[in-house]
Amino acid sequence: MGIIVVDLFSTLDGVYQAPGGPDEDREGGFEFGGWQAPYFDKESGEAITAGIERLDALLLGRKTYDIFAGFWPTAPADDPIAARFNAVPKYVASNTLSDPAWAGTTVLTDVASEAREIRERHAETHVIGSGDLFQSLLTENLVDRLNLWLYPVTFGTGKKIFRDGTVPAAFTVTQPPQAFPKGAIWLVYERAGDVVTGIDIEAERTQP
Repeated sequence: MGIIVVDLFSTLDGVYQAPGGPDEDREGGFEFGGWQAPYFDKESGEAITAGIERLDALLLGRKTYDIFAGFWPTAPADDPIAARFNAVPKYVASNTLSDPAWAGTTVLTDVASEAREIRERHAETHVIGSGDLFQSLLTENLVDRLNLWLYPVTFGTGKKIFRDGTVPAAFTVTQPPQAFPKGAIWLVYERAGDVVTGIDIEAERTQP
């Protein structure tokens, strides 16, 4: 069985909206698009690219899919990210898309059951952005790994990764956090069973 990996770029206050460009996603009047670039450096770029080169399928929400489909098919062929994205099978969760233009795309209408089949079919299926889809997969216990890229900026507005209604979930860190020269931090988590609560921390601290 393969794994489903979620790749998210987040501000310190949990905003994942429009990291790549000013007009990427202005929904809700968001005016801070294009916030990732000031913190991009060679080292973090290499780490992100290495992760993309490992994926053998893309699973995207409809909004992220439309953004990607409008850019990557016409990106330079020698761009390693474009080459990978254009080559692998792509799956988009949508109840309205019937004729996707991006070659190699399959439309999913029942994400819970179809994502399980996709996980069986591929070694590493990556979800990038796609906050609503992330919530659905988390609810169905279909997030095997979370690559969280944290950037040193806050907006106080915008689409949040973890919002009201997020299913309680426990995670464990699977590799040491990695910091990059311009301030980004890469955190890697995997699901770790049920959330544990109701423990008095003082009692825990004083145990021999």
